[in-house]
Amino acid sequence: MSACQDKGKRERTVTLKVKFADFETISRSQSLPDPVSDREELERVSVGLLRNLLPVPKAVRLLGVSLAALQGEVEVNESQLAFLL
Repeated sequence: MSACQDKGKRERTVTLKVKFADFETISRSQSLPDPVSDREELERVSVGLLRNLLPVPKAVRLLGVSLAALQGEVEVNESQLAFLL
């Protein structure tokens, strides 16, 4: 999260990925109205997504959390913009 914070960018969608011992993978996402502001909020949303899966049906081998739906200032190359128009 700190790399995006340093650049003034924030993400609104938190995704929890669960990989089971039998290599099946599922993911659950939650999009927020405002960007995730700090680690505590990220933890709260992630744990909420995990709680919705409990009890898990089988052994878990890996949990992952990611952020998406980046918001913030985006640099646009004018030559690319002209090409798109």
